[in-house]
Amino acid sequence: MLRKILSNLSIASEAVLSNKIRSVLTALGIIFGVAAVIAMMAIGSGAQQEILEQIELVGVNNIVITPIVEQSEGELDETAGAVGTQKGKKNLSLGLNFMDVESIKNMIPGIDMVSPEIVLETEVSRQGFRRTAKLVGVENTYFEISGFELNEGEYFNKEHLKKGVPVCIIGKAIKSKFFSREEPIGKYIKVGRHWLKVIGVLEERIISDKSMSNLGIRDYNMDIYTPLSTALVRYENRAMVTNSLIQQARMSGNQEKSNVNYHQLDRLVLKVSNTAQMNSIAQVVSKMLKRKHSQVVDYEISIPELLLKQQQRTKNIFNFVLGGIAGISLLVGGIGIMNIMLASVMERIKEIGLRMSLGATRLDIVCQFLLEAIMISFSGGAIGVLLGLIAAFGIAELAEIPTIVSPFSILLSFGVAVTVGIIFGIAPAKRAANQDPITSLRYE
Repeated sequence: MLRKILSNLSIASEAVLSNKIRSVLTALGIIFGVAAVIAMMAIGSGAQQEILEQIELVGVNNIVITPIVEQSEGELDETAGAVGTQKGKKNLSLGLNFMDVESIKNMIPGIDMVSPEIVLETEVSRQGFRRTAKLVGVENTYFEISGFELNEGEYFNKEHLKKGVPVCIIGKAIKSKFFSREEPIGKYIKVGRHWLKVIGVLEERIISDKSMSNLGIRDYNMDIYTPLSTALVRYENRAMVTNSLIQQARMSGNQEKSNVNYHQLDRLVLKVSNTAQMNSIAQVVSKMLKRKHSQVVDYEISIPELLLKQQQRTKNIFNFVLGGIAGISLLVGGIGIMNIMLASVMERIKEIGLRMSLGATRLDIVCQFLLEAIMISFSGGAIGVLLGLIAAFGIAELAEIPTIVSPFSILLSFGVAVTVGIIFGIAPAKRAANQDPITSLRYE
């Protein structure tokens, strides 16, 4: 049996090599099909990674807590007409503050990091140049959660974070505008009414205008970061009761709401270790905050569910598109093999009749033509892989489009190419085997 297979393989190899032009034309569909699959999958994988990196800028594993205007709760007085009035006294909430941060850290499992933030609109000036910017009071966990890296300098140390030292880390755009001709490390920049010493510069975060608009991302390169303690001590601590706040509260009346922002923090980000637990952790955090805020819902908890769904949808779309491209390309290549092999059968009818008259069985004829199709698809697949790799790296270099070539795409395209050769080679092989030997010998 093995000897017969090797004999048929030898005859098939001889037939393929003796008709080089025909064999190359037959393999062209497979060659370009495999090359197109590898190149398109590389481009698609690169585009997918780029999109997911943009989505991750807002953190798919983050629970974001933001303060909002107080929402009144309580029973309505039915005698007050259609609108109604709230019974009882108004509950007092201290707003989103550091006590909430400590409670979340100590009492809720499954949270890797907590990042409180204070965001202040301010003016930045230096050497006669001035512009508006955001001063963000943060801890070092903020940079880790947000994926920021330093271009130069250092992060805040323990002394900076505890003692309210006037230091800052600036974005890349701030460096370009205020320190275009000198190194900023160790220099001072006036932020609001205070001079802050620059100790670090962040790596540039490239974000398109469309991403900032769709994902609600601000231009981080124009932000200035200072320790939370510095923002509270030297700029604003809304948890402290001042005479101005007392006067505003008096003028607002006992029953009317005040528009004064009494929240100590402007944002609180919780990084969850397991995405599947985000909903349950968010519910526990909501109940805890509601209890600590005297049943006043003056906060909003948001989970990036839409981002998680978009992440999965993006993966599915790319998989469907690339699968369609692979299927169509290789289907065209398989049809090409079948057509040319069928034409080859018609050209070689006399050869088939001669082999069968010398003792070759129908199975031998089937094996011969099937092996020819497999050899053509196998060699075409190998050449296609090489061209696909060249095309993928060439596109990455010339067009500056990120491409990722995975071993899976190579194995998939090559395996499908050989499979297509076998499937589409069966019909010509059967047609050759079904020829009548006597009629074939008389064929001119």
